[in-house]
Amino acid sequence: MRLHRNLCFAVIDGLMLVFNEGQYADKVIQQLLKRDKRWGARDRAFVAETTYDIVRWKRLYAEIAEVKEPFDRDNIWRMFAVWATLKGIKLPDWSYFENTPTRKIKGKFDELSKIRKYRESIPDWMDEMGEKELGAELWTKEISALNQQADVILRVNTLQTTKEKLQAELFDLDIETEFLADYPDALKLKERANVFQTEAFKNGHFEVQDASSQLVAEFLNVQPGMRVVDTCAGAGGKALHIATLMQNKGQVIALDIYGNKLNELKRRAKRNGVFNVETRAIESTKVIKKLYDKADRVLIDAPCSGLGVLRRNPDAKWKLQPEFIENIKKTQQEILQQYARIVKSGGQLVYATCSILPSENQDQVNEFLKSEIGKDFTFVKDEKIMSHKSGFDGFYMALIQKN
Repeated sequence: MRLHRNLCFAVIDGLMLVFNEGQYADKVIQQLLKRDKRWGARDRAFVAETTYDIVRWKRLYAEIAEVKEPFDRDNIWRMFAVWATLKGIKLPDWSYFENTPTRKIKGKFDELSKIRKYRESIPDWMDEMGEKELGAELWTKEISALNQQADVILRVNTLQTTKEKLQAELFDLDIETEFLADYPDALKLKERANVFQTEAFKNGHFEVQDASSQLVAEFLNVQPGMRVVDTCAGAGGKALHIATLMQNKGQVIALDIYGNKLNELKRRAKRNGVFNVETRAIESTKVIKKLYDKADRVLIDAPCSGLGVLRRNPDAKWKLQPEFIENIKKTQQEILQQYARIVKSGGQLVYATCSILPSENQDQVNEFLKSEIGKDFTFVKDEKIMSHKSGFDGFYMALIQKN
């Protein structure tokens, strides 16, 4: 591979924003890709993937390059040189790469790879917490899987098309996909491609949604004609899936504290041909209280550490703080206590997170079931989805029923 100056500059500029200004990697990459209209698919892929790669391995590369935060441009060029050397890329004759100690880089990589926190490029506190909650063996496997690049998975909108038809439609555009066993509505891209430019996307034939996330709506046991409340709906990936499983019959009430996310859900619903979703912004507790004892099904896709989705958000390794996780656990329990009241007698609730930590998952469900409100509920089943076993995001979901 030959390195091109303008592409490398884009990567360095992006890393400066992510590392030093705390900007989100996905947003930075979106901006970078608008830089030069002449860039082809390979150029764009190089910028996006290299930026993500260096963000993912920040601690390891900084250690090998012997640089410390805050990074100046020279520091980031040194980390870039480490990345290129470890990828087997010949460094061009540029001033930034003068005196790059190629053999020393490889030797240091071998040495640091024996220590998990460097090998997996994670902060000390995260490594300690993961081992404490999951045990050394399971944590070692899981954090390794969470450092792999995520596949692109589509969820077929069965209101508009079938899996077979969508596969054929994309194949005509040279986008190859494969079916996934045990994921009824999923198609996996064989190679990354910009699927958002396709007519199939514009016509609402699919959404991009990880395979693990697609299991949540299925877990909720929805039927056409029910009243279902998605309490932390966000931009509505799961609400749309629920509406689809209900064949547009019945009512899905999508709640969120962020009105702008619900506006995005409305746009997506229109594109998907979904018309049984109603959005309600949570501006006060009245919104929740009006729904007490009214829903057949309730989904609580709770805010969480997001440790299960590090594959697609590698910068979260550097943004997350232990205090945030402690605080979010309190929020999770409060949400469970409050939103469980929406379930009517005989109805069911799913508590889900994209975390792999028992303290955010089964511990929260157990605590709820012991509480005053929880005494009216019975545990039905739960599922812990580990990335090293599934190959997809880490997830948790528990199904409980109101007596």
